[in-house]
Amino acid sequence: MHISELNIYPVKSLKGISLTHSELLPTGLAWDRRWMLVDTQQRFVTQRQRPALATVEVALTTDALVLSHPHVEPLSIPLAEPNGNLRIVQVWNDHCKAWPESSDVSSWLEAALGEQGSGLSLVRFATQFKRPVETAFLNGDDADTLFADGYPFLIASTGSLNALNRALEESGCQAIPMNRFRPSIVVETDKPWAEDGWQALQASNGAFELILRKPCKRCKITTVDQQTAQIPEPAEPLKTLIGLNTQPELKGAYFGQNATLHTGAGSIIRVGDTLVAEARGA
Repeated sequence: MHISELNIYPVKSLKGISLTHSELLPTGLAWDRRWMLVDTQQRFVTQRQRPALATVEVALTTDALVLSHPHVEPLSIPLAEPNGNLRIVQVWNDHCKAWPESSDVSSWLEAALGEQGSGLSLVRFATQFKRPVETAFLNGDDADTLFADGYPFLIASTGSLNALNRALEESGCQAIPMNRFRPSIVVETDKPWAEDGWQALQASNGAFELILRKPCKRCKITTVDQQTAQIPEPAEPLKTLIGLNTQPELKGAYFGQNATLHTGAGSIIRVGDTLVAEARGA
């Protein structure tokens, strides 16, 4: 069993970046969800409200975050922390400290996306601030995250995507790519839903260990085509996931597992790394 994909999403709800390797940090892969878009009330904004965000490309250079869109020239945002006063911003029920980026970003988003880009500003997580992960699933451990929905890592498997796509096609729907689920780590497996039975994943050389904490309940972002921002089948894949009932004790649509880093902070994780799974209850 090995890692087939690594992805980061430097700006929450914009396009992701596929990597061959990344540094493992307690808060996630390096640079993952470091930035977030907020409205005038300083509350987070995602593709749930504005699907067009999916059309904004993101890149990282040695000194800049670069945003790109076909309608405008690219915009570079220095990686050096901005000057200015910290803001309090909200992601779900958490209030976090963040640095505001230049108002040029707001103008750029409106020029690129029109109405769906209006009234937005970009903020950067203030890393001296800690955002704890919910304690209910940590079994006495502690963990922090940045602007991810709730956990530092999201792990998915190819076996589960293949099973979902078979079910979609059997009902006359189109198969979907993994990027609909925006995972950070994708594991190559043959067995569908194997990740739901894993307690932990360890690098075969012992360099790191991830603990799988909680099934990931999915939302309507999974209905958004991550290339075009169109919603080809508004009920899917959520309807099919509910029908598959992969989490019989829970209500809703589930795909993938939320995870935290147990050991290996600062180590490098790579596509192709061999993994060893520890089963739940082992």
